[in-house]
This record gives sequence, structure tokens and C-alpha cells, in this order.
Amino acid sequence: MSDVKHDGRDLWLGFSLKGQRYAVSLSAVREVIRPGDITPVPGAPSDVLGIVNLRGQIVPVLDGRRRFGLEGDVDAAEADAQRVIVFDDAGTTVGLRIDVIGEMLQFDAADVAPPPPGRATRRDDPVSGVLTRDDSFIALVDVPRLCRA
Repeated sequence: MSDVKHDGRDLWLGFSLKGQRYAVSLSAVREVIRPGDITPVPGAPSDVLGIVNLRGQIVPVLDGRRRFGLEGDVDAAEADAQRVIVFDDAGTTVGLRIDVIGEMLQFDAADVAPPPPGRATRRDDPVSGVLTRDDSFIALVDVPRLCRA
């Protein structure tokens, strides 16, 4: 997929995990699917839920809550809103189960602040920046770092 832009600015797809807001560049998103049947993989890291068969392609699916260090399970009422965002990164396809899909975002690069202190020092932290919107924060996700499972 080519870079997705509107009015010369990148488009971002918003989503939520445990009430916290995140966004990923739409250019890295292949599709959004329902979680369906995720097959567990014995011995996989704790943030890997398992794999799905996506039209003949085996795709690992990460647990968004665990990947971002958020504890707690989703209750039955919230489970229906869950989706899997499927990313393509440098020939690797990875899914991320999220709680709620959000709106499309567009902003200027000048509006992005660095990640909060402490986050940037974690080498595996996928948050690359923070955007203030509607009196709250949206963490911007670096897909290549996220896909390194």
C-alpha cells in the first residue's frame, strides 16, 4: 500500500486499549478483522495470543494489552468490540488485538511530542510520540517496533 495522505498530511487509525488511546499510521495497516479463532502457540512469548489463518496466510496475533503493559482482561460486554489490526511491515504480517477501533486522525508533525520520560528508554517500547487531542493524550505507535515480537 502506498503512503496514505490527505491534504499532504499522513492519516492515522485510532484505537483504544483499556481506555487509553493509540494511533498507527494508516500506511502500515493492511486490514482490520474480527478476532475469530486464534490458535494458541505453545511456548510463545506472553504477549503473543497465537496465530490465525488469514486467507491461507498464517499471521501471528499479539495481545495489545500485554504488548503495551496494560493489565486486566476484557469482560464479555467489551469482547464484541474487539478487533485485530493487521499490519504489513517489511514483508512481515502481524496482527494486534485491540479493544475498540477508533476514528481516523490527521495532524501536523509539529503537534507530536516525544514519549513520556521512561518510555523512550525501553528498547522494545512501540510508542514513538504523543499527540494531545480533546484534553487527553494519544500515543503514536511505531509499527516496525511493534511488529518485533
